[in-house]
Amino acid sequence: MTSDSKGGKKSFYVTVPIYYPNANLHMGHVYTTTLADILARYHRLSGKEVYFLTGSDENTSKVIKSSESEGKSVEKYLDEITSGFKSLFEMINISSSDFIRTTDKEKHWPGVIAMWNALAASGDIYKNSYEGLYCSACEAFYTEKDLIEGKCPFHGTSPEMLKEENYFFRLSKYANQVAEKIKSGEFAILPDSRKNEILAFIERGVEDVSFSRPINVVPHGIPVPGDESQVIYVWCDALTNYISALGYGTDSDVLFKKFWPADVQIMGKDILRFHALIWPAMLLSAGLPLPKNILVHGMITSGGVKMSKSIGNVIDPMEVINEFGVEALRYYVAREISTFEDGDMTLERFKEAYNANLANGLGNLVARVMKMAETHLEKCPLLPEKSIPEDFASAMEQFEIQKAANIVWQKIQDLDSKIQATEPFKLVKSDLEKGRQIISELVIDLYTVGRMLNPIMPNTSEAIKYAVKSNISPINLFPRKD
Repeated sequence: MTSDSKGGKKSFYVTVPIYYPNANLHMGHVYTTTLADILARYHRLSGKEVYFLTGSDENTSKVIKSSESEGKSVEKYLDEITSGFKSLFEMINISSSDFIRTTDKEKHWPGVIAMWNALAASGDIYKNSYEGLYCSACEAFYTEKDLIEGKCPFHGTSPEMLKEENYFFRLSKYANQVAEKIKSGEFAILPDSRKNEILAFIERGVEDVSFSRPINVVPHGIPVPGDESQVIYVWCDALTNYISALGYGTDSDVLFKKFWPADVQIMGKDILRFHALIWPAMLLSAGLPLPKNILVHGMITSGGVKMSKSIGNVIDPMEVINEFGVEALRYYVAREISTFEDGDMTLERFKEAYNANLANGLGNLVARVMKMAETHLEKCPLLPEKSIPEDFASAMEQFEIQKAANIVWQKIQDLDSKIQATEPFKLVKSDLEKGRQIISELVIDLYTVGRMLNPIMPNTSEAIKYAVKSNISPINLFPRKD
């Protein structure tokens, strides 16, 4: 579960799903993207060349419906809402390398057409009539056994029966091969519960999947090569973004050669099947390497219940940012929610965690240590060039972000305990040199905390490191919220 060098150069490639621009981004999108950003920042800190991809999935029927409901052209609607995506990513300090749009005819479309042609060349694309249950929210066909009480397992809506003539991909041909690569760890699915889930799904039997839709039904998308009566269906189109963004299918494929296969692709459990079965099967058919790891995080609940507008428990990311700040939101995502399981967020829980661990914890520690340093030290002590503890690095390498955050806060608690045990603010009065020595040790350890926070809370990290190097007490980083 660690990345290695590709092309003789240390590199790291991390992706998130491209999000549907049929509505503004919600807390789940913020969660996924922030996890990826934390890993991207960590690997940059460790000296790797990093590529971090975000984007929007724009060739869907959802987009057409949303643009029509707002009385706008598809192009105008997409430009406005993807601009909102980028603004939110900038606000939460997402350090992505690129934002891929599936309507980009120069960057994305050549890669999709190249993928389609590669699948066809392998004999894995064929035309057939199909009648099945279709969930428009998922953009996916389901069988009766996939449904829960006759409804979509993810949206709780009743799918509609569709009958169409489409092109199909021979998914069944590759199912067992995908399963073997998962079992061997060559294509790792994290955590084990999601690995076991997809293996159990494959064991129940896999059918071929529709890879196109009639253009008179979905008049917005990439035409099928050689048959403009059909458009390439969402999964062949959308999933290919992970390599089209790197130049696959074009003469400018330097990034593809450098960064593919991806070191980790991050997503929620609702799209596991598409990424852990259809995507690797496509890559096998096209003769391309599989991603090394798929990290499947849980869902964010609110009050123990899935966030829902009808229930009224949806938390707007902007509401959290306006009240507590971006750094607090990033902290909560990293430490208060399990990386691999469902996690709960309410404004009450957020406030409790903020006051306990940021205002009274980290913020108070920085103020105490740097006030002693400013008062009793003439200058900043000599700082170590590399100060990332091995246990923190190991957790990050294994994608255990919550564990890494817990290691940081354990160090914060240890420094608090050291202050209480040694009382250097008193010791300097009776033994100046010994007191200064302890304060210097605290400053150095605080600098290490600052460096460890670089991936999780980058602005706070910079503030701590600046305070240490300048030997000044910073303003209150995290005022209490009463």
